[in-house]
Amino acid sequence: MDTDTSALLARHSEAIALFTERVHAIRDDQWDSPTPCTEWSVRDLVNHLTAEQLWVPALVTDGASMADVGDAYDGDVLGKRPRHTWDAASRAARKAFAAEGALRGTVQLSYGETPTTAYCAQMTTDAIVHGWDLSRAIGASERLPDALVHFALDEITPYAADLAKSGLFAPPIEPPPGDSAQSRLLALTGRRG
Repeated sequence: MDTDTSALLARHSEAIALFTERVHAIRDDQWDSPTPCTEWSVRDLVNHLTAEQLWVPALVTDGASMADVGDAYDGDVLGKRPRHTWDAASRAARKAFAAEGALRGTVQLSYGETPTTAYCAQMTTDAIVHGWDLSRAIGASERLPDALVHFALDEITPYAADLAKSGLFAPPIEPPPGDSAQSRLLALTGRRG
């Protein structure tokens, strides 16, 4: 495994671990609380990330296309044991990305054939940014590890102007001059730190 692949898997594992820690910190009375993602409650946010993890083994390990999987992960995937469901889904996603040769392949996404490394980087960045969202929503520490912030900034910066067009992100905002790397990352994704 080369250095770049090892670094990517390390960042992915760290991002998933951060989100996992936050999922396990959710109090029973917080699942319906609002998040910085204005359309989503805490449960909706965790459901979104869990559904994303469920896609990984199908796309990476099984070589399925999005059409093959269809609507299998639409709606509520968390069920009655959301923490357990998140844990199982995130473990399976980590295992799929870490499998021998997995990051040398490609996956079929909605916009076409994509290197698995690019898919893993996108999933890592999503877990980082939504880890901050979940932290804010439940009152946990909002400080993201520097390695994750810099990874996500490097990933998002080239296409930041197009994020809002996806409908999944608010338009970027201008961070105050001299702001931290984390504030710049959040601003690129339409969030105020």
